[in-house]
Amino acid sequence: MARTEQEERNLKLVMAMFDHVLKPMDADAVDRYLAPDYIQHNQWVDTGTEPLKAFLRQMRGENPDAVHDIKRCFVEDDHVIVHYHVRRRPGDPGFAVIDIFRVENGLIAEHWDVVQDVPADSPNPNSPF
Repeated sequence: MARTEQEERNLKLVMAMFDHVLKPMDADAVDRYLAPDYIQHNQWVDTGTEPLKAFLRQMRGENPDAVHDIKRCFVEDDHVIVHYHVRRRPGDPGFAVIDIFRVENGLIAEHWDVVQDVPADSPNPNSPF
């Protein structure tokens, strides 16, 4: 199924935000990608861009070598879904993360996520990725 031009723009926006905000944990780049009235549903971070910036600064200070390895992306209408693997440091099994973003007027307006620890040993031979 082909993506619409708007879906392509939404996907490019979210991928650019990953490249310039989440992967480098660059709080100073947040305003280029997120709406001023950004709605956050993550239960570890308050809503709005300023709490997100504070969270990114804290995470960058605690985990300067973190890796965000994107595995797959989906887009439908104004929503973009990204499935990825976060590792805080070398040797860390990390987290399996699914982020859901809603795009409005060319900026990310809303975010939900689901985070799951990746166990070092699992009875299930299938990777979460």
